[in-house]
Amino acid sequence: MITYLFLFFALLALGTAILVVTNKSTVNSALALVFHMLSIAGLYLLLRAQFLAVVQVLVYAGAIVVLFLFVIMLLNLEKEENLFAEFSFKHAAAFFAGIAVLAQLLYALGSWTGVLPEFADQMIAIGTVEAIGDELFTTYLLPFEVTAILLTAAVVGALMIAQRKLKSRDQ
Repeated sequence: MITYLFLFFALLALGTAILVVTNKSTVNSALALVFHMLSIAGLYLLLRAQFLAVVQVLVYAGAIVVLFLFVIMLLNLEKEENLFAEFSFKHAAAFFAGIAVLAQLLYALGSWTGVLPEFADQMIAIGTVEAIGDELFTTYLLPFEVTAILLTAAVVGALMIAQRKLKSRDQ
């Protein structure tokens, strides 16, 4: 079952990445990017990296892609696009059926040739919150603190620039 899920998420990530690059509609491309980020989070879950999967969904799929969509919608105010003008449920059903058949064929070939990987016992605790926190606050404490200081300085600089622009408009 894990192999089927891996093949599903991997093919979904590959397909949505191709859609992001080849799609002519910017809104549809951003929506494909959302599904790509969700499929990457699914791959993280299969690797038992729960913290990375949650961060992937919250930060990338949740915040950054929503920001992209807002910018795209603000830049394309004069021309509205119909998202489902060219969308056909038959094509979507055929696409997912093809992915399922391809996943089964790849799994059959992988099990027949013996190239499917086995998970080691040490990999169970690698992606947990405790393991990441332990590494972050022991081995990588200095880079973590430097990054926090740089981000704080960037926020303070952005606020100062915004206040300067507001003061110049008021005068």
